[in-house]
Amino acid sequence: MSRIKRWGVSVLVGTLLVGSLAYVYREPLVLKAVGFAIKQRFDVGPFQEISWATGQDPQGRSPDQRPPNIVLILADDLGWNDLTFGGGGVAGGTVPTPHIDSIAAQGVTFTNGYAANGTCAPSRAAIMSGRYGTRFGFEFTPTPPGMMQLAAIGPRDPGRLRESISYPDAPTERYQDMGMPASEITIAELLAEQGYQTAHIGKWHLGLDNGMAPRDQGFDQSLLMASGLYLPEDHPDVVNSKQHFDPIDRFLWAAMRFAASWNGGPAFEPDRYLTDYYTEEAVKVIEANKDRPFFLNFGTHDPHVPRMPHERFQGKTPLGYRGDAIVQLDWCVGELMKALDRLKLAENTLVVFCSDNGPVLDDGYQDGALEKIGSHRAAGPFSGGKY
Repeated sequence: MSRIKRWGVSVLVGTLLVGSLAYVYREPLVLKAVGFAIKQRFDVGPFQEISWATGQDPQGRSPDQRPPNIVLILADDLGWNDLTFGGGGVAGGTVPTPHIDSIAAQGVTFTNGYAANGTCAPSRAAIMSGRYGTRFGFEFTPTPPGMMQLAAIGPRDPGRLRESISYPDAPTERYQDMGMPASEITIAELLAEQGYQTAHIGKWHLGLDNGMAPRDQGFDQSLLMASGLYLPEDHPDVVNSKQHFDPIDRFLWAAMRFAASWNGGPAFEPDRYLTDYYTEEAVKVIEANKDRPFFLNFGTHDPHVPRMPHERFQGKTPLGYRGDAIVQLDWCVGELMKALDRLKLAENTLVVFCSDNGPVLDDGYQDGALEKIGSHRAAGPFSGGKY
């Protein structure tokens, strides 16, 4: 065999070997590429101090003449029967929710209020707009680019995900462009017209560009949940619950960052555990607006996966991270209620607590939620849930 032929054979064998290895390790390679690309495009800066605007009632009304303040607390994937006020609660009430219960005890419970969609983004759009997402083309929860494609090619437990259904010819849009159209009139816009100061904190998931961001949809100020981590992945105080069997989880760990965004500006790292940070900032909103009508939209992330309750709540319930996350959620509500009481605003404030959609226990994460739940039904008497 001539030298040229031997060289050609070597190149061919090498190419086949590299191609075979690339195919076998295609998912880890794609994940590395995704993580690298996101870190290049999504720069997270150091912590920055923020300041909530203060002021007086624009119409000069006395406290007893002002319209009521409104605080909307939106839980994530919580079930009707996960709260103890109705006589149920997780594991027969072993996960108490006294602060959330106090809202029901002092007010009204809506037993016939149903989520407008089975997943978070369209249901949140319905809450903000008062209309079903199907009426304005927002029927599904947006996912970051490449997420579902990766879920389709990666190895997975066949009992956990249905076979993928692909629509290769379907039109695609940028993740930032998928959301509630700017043409929709939100509750924040209506309240702003009535002289309310409006603020958003936490999860939004209704779009960021083309007039879909909170500041474009009626909110004067916005502290946005810019990604999905509660602390940096390498933080010494964090326990990372990584589910290597799940393709979506593998994608999210490659893509997620610890980040917040203030008024649509660049992302930055909060200076503490995410739930504590958002809760403390929500209290500051109440303090800053004690002398004028305000609307606070507080989008918590509990008990959505990945459930990573703060260490001071871990082990507080016999039901693992999901039970602990519900206790943490109740603590958040308690902090806001205490602030309203301290500032003597409680009697003139409507506090609305609800979940975006029905509950889900195992949402791709094996964190003990199913194994430890026993006979508890998170949805109570209702047949629905998330999805």
